[in-house]
Amino acid sequence: MNIRESLIAILVLGICVFWALADGAAAQQGIGSALRLMTPLLLACLAGLYSERAGVFDIGLEGKMLMAAFTAASVAYITGSAWLGLAAGIGGSLALSLIHGLASITFMGNQLISGVAINFLASGLTVLIGQNAFGLGGRTPALTGDGRFGPITLPGAEAVADVPLLGPIYSGLISGQTILVYVAFAMVPITWWVLYRTRFGLRLRAVGENPASVDTAGISVTRLRYTAVAIAGILCGIAGAYLATGLSAGFVKEMTAGRGFIALAALIFAKWRPWQALFATFLFGLLEAIANLYPNLDLGIVVVPSMFMNALPYILTVIILAGFVGRAIPPRAGGEPYVKER
Repeated sequence: MNIRESLIAILVLGICVFWALADGAAAQQGIGSALRLMTPLLLACLAGLYSERAGVFDIGLEGKMLMAAFTAASVAYITGSAWLGLAAGIGGSLALSLIHGLASITFMGNQLISGVAINFLASGLTVLIGQNAFGLGGRTPALTGDGRFGPITLPGAEAVADVPLLGPIYSGLISGQTILVYVAFAMVPITWWVLYRTRFGLRLRAVGENPASVDTAGISVTRLRYTAVAIAGILCGIAGAYLATGLSAGFVKEMTAGRGFIALAALIFAKWRPWQALFATFLFGLLEAIANLYPNLDLGIVVVPSMFMNALPYILTVIILAGFVGRAIPPRAGGEPYVKER
């Protein structure tokens, strides 16, 4: 990354350092919360990265996360197993990914309309099925015990807790997260390696830029795009399952709360690159954590109201989509169905 591409990382690290110097205890609590809040955003952002790098725009990230959250919470409640809930969440998301693939790849429909339709479908189905199954207005019963993913204490966390600087970072921030948080962070270098160091990644990026040349080389454009859409479905499934079984203790109506669209904004902010996506989603998570920790932020001269603080992530989304961060160039073949030449 050059200096211009590192601006997101510099901004995020600057906020963390300033916060730590101003109020160390609150910063540790807030950054720990930001790591948890950014996890579904990061997974959804990487999901969109795979799909859009292959030339398939995916507005339906929100719907797939919502469906995954509902199926994960339902199965976890019925079986008492968060792992079975995770599998169900991935399955629910993959089902919607298949619908998106059929509509936009096989039948060459408008990808944006397909994504919007998936969002509406998930929003209605989760409430309808939830009400019929549990009778709680679309909610699922609260998850307890093994129905949720619990925090993991890493080796040596307690031993180094009192070590200055490194102790609080390792024991208070890195340790004590759920396994899906670690999976999300591990997916960043894995995604970078897959996209930039493997033959599959080269072909995937080529399909998003010039599918005709890939087809000329005897490689199936359809298969590659379906693979990318399936990977996006798996990642959205993990993100939705984490929302219901890790971050929360069950499913509630519209619990994704626009996170799929925020992930899309972060993807544009990151210019479709995995490492930048990490810092972009962390910035959104940090803003949400600040809003939760300081509902009424007193700046001395003026008190920022809670409504503005809660709207911070969405305000940043609008600013990014308005082009404030500079021109972001998507894959050239993005959003265009590929028609094989005869």
